[in-house]
Amino acid sequence: MTDEYTYFAPTGGLPDQNTRARERAVFTNSYAVIPQGVMSDIVVSYLPGWTGTRAWVLARPLTGFAETFAQLIVEVSPGGGATDPEPDPMAECVIFVLAGHVELSLGGRDHALEPGSYVFVAPGDAYSVKNSGDTPATFVWVRKRYEPAPGLDLPESFVTADREKAPVEMPDTQGSWSTSRFVDPEDLRYDFHVNIVTFLPGGTIPFAETHVMEHGLYVLQGRGVYLLNQDWVEVSEGDFLWLRAFCPQACYAAGRRPFRYLLYKDVNRHPKLDLA
Repeated sequence: MTDEYTYFAPTGGLPDQNTRARERAVFTNSYAVIPQGVMSDIVVSYLPGWTGTRAWVLARPLTGFAETFAQLIVEVSPGGGATDPEPDPMAECVIFVLAGHVELSLGGRDHALEPGSYVFVAPGDAYSVKNSGDTPATFVWVRKRYEPAPGLDLPESFVTADREKAPVEMPDTQGSWSTSRFVDPEDLRYDFHVNIVTFLPGGTIPFAETHVMEHGLYVLQGRGVYLLNQDWVEVSEGDFLWLRAFCPQACYAAGRRPFRYLLYKDVNRHPKLDLA
């Protein structure tokens, strides 16, 4: 990782009373855009079992919206946290730290997390989190109920960081489009991936991807223009996008800094043949 990589963390507050009400927020039956400007104090939630903590819920399983995952931005005050964060025994999660310092206990080991730290917690593994610093700690928390498959063991928990994963360049892009993969795509134990996609200025997805995977996309840095279904939408750091399965999508980087986002997708399982 280079020093130019940064991670945007919302800080809440309320807009000035003279601010116009119109924002870039969009909600359709194929995609949604939740811009960072609407992540204010009045839309936070407080979570049972957590102290000194508030969260912006960006996605949750809901008819006509996200179907496979929940995604939150969690802000923990100094000394706050949770000794048993996960209420669902079949849930797995990824934690990606945006700001501050988090003390994580997982599998009998303690880990000091900082911005760019990445954690995968397998279903059933106990863990705890605590803000060990003197400023708020903020992280993305992506949760999914694990889908077992015959012949496959449970995935393994691990702790790593953005800087520890060399981005893999997409073919014939001269490095302008790359992906930092935290799980081997061929390891079928893992039924979802949360990767970091990076576009350097001028980088682009030059075709409309249309696929079964659902996406949750949080912009870590920079800005870009995204094709969502038939609409071109400007997005920038701190914005969240939800993309329904089969929503056509493409993008290009704008501005002078890398355009980077954290990307959820569901993978490696047979399509269900019922809607239950």
